[in-house]
Amino acid sequence: MNQVIETKNLSKWYGNVLGLSDVSLQIESGITGILGPNGAGKSTFLKLITGQIKANIGTVSINGQKIRNNYSLFSMIGFCPEQDSFYEEMTGWQFVVSLLKLYHFSASVIEEKANKALDIVELITDKNRSIRSYSRGMRQRLKVAQAIAHEPEIVILDEPLNGLDPLGRRKIIRLIKSYSGEGKTIIVSSHVLPEIESMTRKIILIHQGKIFAQGDIHYIRDLIETHPHIISIKCSDPRKLASRFVHEDYVLKVHFGSSDGSLLVETNNRDKFFSLLPSLFVEYKIEVQEITSPDDNLQAVFDYLVGK
Repeated sequence: MNQVIETKNLSKWYGNVLGLSDVSLQIESGITGILGPNGAGKSTFLKLITGQIKANIGTVSINGQKIRNNYSLFSMIGFCPEQDSFYEEMTGWQFVVSLLKLYHFSASVIEEKANKALDIVELITDKNRSIRSYSRGMRQRLKVAQAIAHEPEIVILDEPLNGLDPLGRRKIIRLIKSYSGEGKTIIVSSHVLPEIESMTRKIILIHQGKIFAQGDIHYIRDLIETHPHIISIKCSDPRKLASRFVHEDYVLKVHFGSSDGSLLVETNNRDKFFSLLPSLFVEYKIEVQEITSPDDNLQAVFDYLVGK
């Protein structure tokens, strides 16, 4: 695959707040996932590579050309922002059409492209409703529509699945994967690993403004799976369950919650743990009220990895 986007020593700060620090990487065509917890610097990175904000240090190049103030490159890019930024009194149709006019298409081409984009995200029947009346999911799909309407070569989507129902998520994921098959370059950000994993095997981990890891999903998975997880189990006989777990080498700690008497198990192999758990419930005739993982989130994973 060809290198499309390159950053060198890219850094951005807002006063005393660091947004991005010394990021140097190359992104090829196909789908690349940007994965990181909220506030990690994903949006700052995407705004820098689209030329929306200026870096304090470093450069961004697309196809070998600097992006900042290079207006000839802007028509190649479609951008779906994380935050809404609509003219609420407009209809969905008016919003997409007004943005397509910026590309100096003819009236007939604008109409064709607007209809196509709205149809792809299934807003065609609601195109004449005001954006103010749109649900959160409809507004999200409208942002995707405006990003793809001019048929750009590079599509950059910042948390595009936020606010979508499960069916809407599947459809947008299918759309993103179809663009990869057309040879486009797609960058998708998310704080949810399964979302990224469902779209691509190429992942960039970002944390506290720095690129923490980059590579194939299996490499990223290996990093994440080393993270010890705490599992909380509320059941009828937590002590009997605890006596069984202390003999397993993949169980690092077993203790009881101070407030509700739940069993807290720390393990570095969730697969083995959860494969054993159901058989123990049956064997010891234990009734289960709740199983949760209080630190089963991306922020906890990063905190663990950074501290290693």
